[in-house]
Amino acid sequence: MSYVFTPVPRPALPIKGSDQLFPVHRIYCVGRNYTEHTKEMGGDIKDPPFFFQKNPDNAVADGTFPYPPQTQNVHFEIELVVGLKSGGVNIEAAEAMSHVFGYAVGIDMTRRDLQDVAKKLARPWEVAKAFEHSAPMTAVVPAQHVESIAKGAIWLEVNGVRKQTGDLSQMIWDVPHQIEFLSTLFELKAGDLIFTGTPAGVGAIKKGDNIKGHVDGVGDLDVTVV
Repeated sequence: MSYVFTPVPRPALPIKGSDQLFPVHRIYCVGRNYTEHTKEMGGDIKDPPFFFQKNPDNAVADGTFPYPPQTQNVHFEIELVVGLKSGGVNIEAAEAMSHVFGYAVGIDMTRRDLQDVAKKLARPWEVAKAFEHSAPMTAVVPAQHVESIAKGAIWLEVNGVRKQTGDLSQMIWDVPHQIEFLSTLFELKAGDLIFTGTPAGVGAIKKGDNIKGHVDGVGDLDVTVV
């Protein structure tokens, strides 16, 4: 059997210290997973986690972010990203970390004005979250090279000015429980990426801005808005 036209190449990310690539299957993002960000977005920390998706090819590691169309208010959200090497359904939190291949630093770029409209009209968030280049990332760092993700600084700067500062220990739902919850809703698979939430301080960017993000033990992300 052959395809009627050449398929689009499989999205993939570089792996730090390797000439191999991490093939991206799906991208899951948890919403409002840090207490102060939940408050700034008008949420309740007692709510169960909720997830939305980006498209696999939204993940890019070329260091640029083209300002998207149909928006006047694009926001940054710095996040620890978890990459899976295996998956399944109904994974218990105690076993969840055995499915992790590695970690990356990512930004969940959001067309906030379009998201606000979607919220008011009870519409899906895809136009606000799942657009081209909306998930700039670093290379994936294999888990054996990361000492801990239970705690550690996570921050973001725009043009040298600190905008977001937090600690991984401030997650409402830690990584094992995010994987556990997700696996009750979807069959997780190798190549899945999980954006694990963002600290408070999200804000707008403009063309020409330089964005630097950091997660302790994982690395640094440098992105230019073009």
